[in-house]
Amino acid sequence: MDEFMQAAIDEAKKGLAAGGIPIGSVLVLDGKIVGRGHNQRVQKGSAVLHAEMDCLENAGRLKAKDYQRAVLYSTLSPCDMCSGTVLLYKIPKVIIGENKTFQGPEEYVRSRGVELEILNDAECIKLMEDFIAARPELWNEDIGE
Repeated sequence: MDEFMQAAIDEAKKGLAAGGIPIGSVLVLDGKIVGRGHNQRVQKGSAVLHAEMDCLENAGRLKAKDYQRAVLYSTLSPCDMCSGTVLLYKIPKVIIGENKTFQGPEEYVRSRGVELEILNDAECIKLMEDFIAARPELWNEDIGE
């Protein structure tokens, strides 16, 4: 397991332990994690703090050229909102833990020049499958259904 995806999984588990949705993300620049986060919609009563948004917020303000050479890791395929942020900041590569339980607009993101690497990691899939089975109403709220 890649150390950065493992860090994203650790973030997902932190979110779950705090009563939230088990999705985690890290932003990597020059081989170092510069931001990390997990879904905090429940914990902070937030409309927008998906894992990727929390991660980017925690990374703080970066220069455009920094985003343009960063890699974003997420345990789950990024939704429309998070994918839009990847496009806005021109993050060139996203490594996705899994897209079996949920798939964001991957083809559109690829069509805009972003490289996506989908791992379909068993631990990422199990985290989401177990959560969706246990808390379907919370999951549906998170994806806008």
